Amino acid sequence: MHTRLLPLLIVLMAAVLLALGVPLAVSLAGAQQQEVVVDRIDDTARFAALAQFVTEPADTSGNDVNERRETLSAELRSYYEVYGIRAGVFYRNDAPMAHAPDFFLPRAGEVRDAFEEALLSRRSHDPEQVWPWQRSTLVVASPVIRDGDVVAVVVTESPTGQMRSRILQGWLVIAAGEAAAMLLAVGAALRLTGWVLRPVRVLDATTHDIATGRLKSRVAEAGGPPELRRLARSFNEMADNVENVLEQQRAFVADASHQLRNPLSALLLRIELLALELPEDNEEIASVRAEGKRLAQVLDDLLDLALAEHSAPDLRIVDIGAVAAERVAAWSPSADAKDVTLTGVCPPTTAWADPVALSSALDAVIDNAVKFTPSGETVEVTVASNGDTATVVVTDNGPGLTDEELTRVGDRFWRSGRHQNIKGSGLGLSISRALLVAGGGSLSYERHEPHGLRVTVSVPRNAPAGEADGQGLTER
Repeated sequence: MHTRLLPLLIVLMAAVLLALGVPLAVSLAGAQQQEVVVDRIDDTARFAALAQFVTEPADTSGNDVNERRETLSAELRSYYEVYGIRAGVFYRNDAPMAHAPDFFLPRAGEVRDAFEEALLSRRSHDPEQVWPWQRSTLVVASPVIRDGDVVAVVVTESPTGQMRSRILQGWLVIAAGEAAAMLLAVGAALRLTGWVLRPVRVLDATTHDIATGRLKSRVAEAGGPPELRRLARSFNEMADNVENVLEQQRAFVADASHQLRNPLSALLLRIELLALELPEDNEEIASVRAEGKRLAQVLDDLLDLALAEHSAPDLRIVDIGAVAAERVAAWSPSADAKDVTLTGVCPPTTAWADPVALSSALDAVIDNAVKFTPSGETVEVTVASNGDTATVVVTDNGPGLTDEELTRVGDRFWRSGRHQNIKGSGLGLSISRALLVAGGGSLSYERHEPHGLRVTVSVPRNAPAGEADGQGLTER
């Protein structure tokens, strides 16, 4: 969630900064150009004042006129030499009154457009904006008016290199400010998202702990918005209620199983006494005896399940290969009696597990595999590790399960309709799963081709929280 919320905040803040920075950059460029335009308008006004009385054609003889023209020409040349700005005063017929340099004439382009606009008695006020990447010039024209008529036009064509440099420097300053503001915004966003999501992370970790069987886990007090703090308190209240309900359920199952065992034992004893009065081959008494023993087994399994879900695992570093080899050896006589070959590939592999819980789980899995495997087939037990997890895979060549049955295997009291006549209570795998989950392990099922079932018992190789300073195991 942090990786999704943080980019969203950064994009929004970047959009805000751009929305502020772009108009500021445009305004800066406009202000720089307007400053140049105003300066050129002042210059053209001064030249227009000098040119007001130089209105005779170039071939007119007259000392005053010639002196004024010479003065104007000298001013324009000095202006061009000092500032590098082309300037000229032109009659309405384009004939130059005075200009510098000599080749500067209003013949085409922006200069011509400004000249014609000034002939209409309009002074240049708003030339098109020049941007830093454009190598264009800035043209300003002003009419020379005498007796209300436009008799000539003053035109200046300014290079824009310095102006574009100032605009670019201003933009760099704005960009630096935007970058600094963006860094501050990112830092603020990191703090904000961390503050907002800290209770969510704690809640997620606690939820995972509870989901994996650590029902005592609770959400610790953390910062964040009041709504999330209230959610954390509500979650703790819910977890307390759920734990209380589960404790009551477990206590009921354990108490019921324990209380029923004595009456059931007495009933079985009376059945045995009754059997002494009946013929040995009486089918009814044999059936009642079998059902009584089955009920006793169910009660024992229920008590084991309640204890498995309630007791804390005794986690330690265990040689999984040695435990698996021991269980293979223990179940080999049962397999031999059924003419099933039980083999084990159990190299030394260490992991964190409760040895009693792991042995019980392997007993249940191997027992099922041998029980459902036909005579003449093979059951294989293989120990392996992938770095973070150690696995014990039990593969049989029995009838296997359908896809629908695979989704239900391991449920309490569930047994396949095809196997109802085989001895069992349907609680063995449930007990095994409860024991494994309490220690951070798992139990999974899949098909084995061409037929059969593959059951995988997994236990972690990394130390659980609070064990062995959190150090994992090295590969063996």
